Amino acid sequence: MAKRNIVITGGAGFIGSHLVRLFVNKYPEYNIINLDKLTYAGNLANLKDVEAKPNYKFVKMDICDFEAFYDLMQREKIDGIIHLAAESHVDRSIKDPFTFARTNVMGTLSLLQAAKLYWESLPEGYEGKRFYHISTDEVYGSLAFNDELFTEQTPYNPHSPYSAAKASSDHFVRAYHDTYGMPTIVTNCSNNYGPYQFPEKLIPLFINNIRHRKPLPVYGKGENVRDWLYVEDHARAIDLIFHEGKVAETYNIGGFNEWKNIDLIKVMIKTVDRILGNPEGCSLDLITYVTDRLGHDARYAIDSTKLQKELGWEPSLQFEEGIEKTVRWYLDNQEWMDNVTSGDYQRYYDDMYKGR
Repeated sequence: MAKRNIVITGGAGFIGSHLVRLFVNKYPEYNIINLDKLTYAGNLANLKDVEAKPNYKFVKMDICDFEAFYDLMQREKIDGIIHLAAESHVDRSIKDPFTFARTNVMGTLSLLQAAKLYWESLPEGYEGKRFYHISTDEVYGSLAFNDELFTEQTPYNPHSPYSAAKASSDHFVRAYHDTYGMPTIVTNCSNNYGPYQFPEKLIPLFINNIRHRKPLPVYGKGENVRDWLYVEDHARAIDLIFHEGKVAETYNIGGFNEWKNIDLIKVMIKTVDRILGNPEGCSLDLITYVTDRLGHDARYAIDSTKLQKELGWEPSLQFEEGIEKTVRWYLDNQEWMDNVTSGDYQRYYDDMYKGR
């Protein structure tokens, strides 16, 4: 396989760190550059196992810094961009929509324009280049409680500042293909779960709260439905699509794995209590129903048939197996969780990189 120089933005985050690890280990002939601003959700300790690899490099950078990214494109001769960097927590977007618009929209536009200018300056132009943008199923809006699924043809109908910002960035990526001929791909994925997820998200938050006998806050009646995908299966899909997906196409990535929030929470309670040796059901009393989230979408469900038929991808784990692995990882890596919840993880960059 030919040598490539690939930037993975947001590579210190949850999904990004899994993707960086996969690419660094699977493609030793590639140069993999992990570009991350290291906001609260970026944690370089997620990548301890690959940071010394010769084909791995970390660059601390804000994706909104056009000049810095354009310089990086030239200096590293970048021919592939996999763009995951984004503000992603819906609750935070409700409180601070400006940050989400800046990072998710203007940051994406900054990367696109830098890539356009650099690649168009080369003798071969766009040949062999690829800009791959990772998005979310939330851009499609909300489904009724029926058999309907989001497909690649579902009209956009975002309901939160987060999903509105992601929808806008998706449109910019497609516009750069239609206007300038840039070789772009967009994927829209369902909820991810697994190791290294920042504990503001439901699954790691609730595992940690059960461990410490803290309340488990459930929005509304807990009847909202989400489609769940194990993060390593998502990373495999990104790898496949980056190498074999068709330019200008959209691919939906989902697990065909819908769960009501309350049912998911009860599975986690049962699993955590069993592993900790607690009496069965003893943590059910931690469930605390709270006022529903503003604009809370009722149901998400992804149809990933196109990806399965065209590229042969399918999820490898059933949810019960995936949640077992996930719960055991968080309980076996309590030091990681404690470092994140205490904020100690943010010193890792200073200890490992700042002096270099």
